[in-house]
Amino acid sequence: MAIRNLHIRRLPVDEDTTGALIDSLASPHDKLWAHDAWPAMRFDRPLEVGAEGGHGPIRYRIVGYTPGRWIRFRFTAPRGFDGFHEFTVHREGDRTVLHNLLSMHARGPARITWPLLWRPLHDAALEDVLDRAEQATTGTVRKPARWSWWVRLLHALISARTRRAPRGTI
Repeated sequence: MAIRNLHIRRLPVDEDTTGALIDSLASPHDKLWAHDAWPAMRFDRPLEVGAEGGHGPIRYRIVGYTPGRWIRFRFTAPRGFDGFHEFTVHREGDRTVLHNLLSMHARGPARITWPLLWRPLHDAALEDVLDRAEQATTGTVRKPARWSWWVRLLHALISARTRRAPRGTI
């Protein structure tokens, strides 16, 4: 099953300001990832091609990185995720656009888990990330994202499982 999932946010700042958000990912001063609501993004080293990590059960390797403009992550888990997701910065008139594109083929169990579990969680997490980008660059969020009842339920179930699991199993 082919999947293309795009989230964008138009920001009234320059590319360098928006690009700095990408460069802060997984650092102690991460201004982009919504680590207050979602598992923190972590890598085995600073952002560079070949770094491995992810957030929670989502694992990937950095396969492309242009500081301040673009970073691409190739999935290594969960099983059946064959593809990538990336953040890019583009100029659009007097604004900068922050894109997150997920492009993959769901195979095996992911053909079921993507639409039922992962897509709603991914969409909610990415909208929270874009809210953080807007907050970091403008000081406010014009229209904050809201989680659906399904996302709230899934998030609660996963959070409860994470609290019960031995360290390193999730």
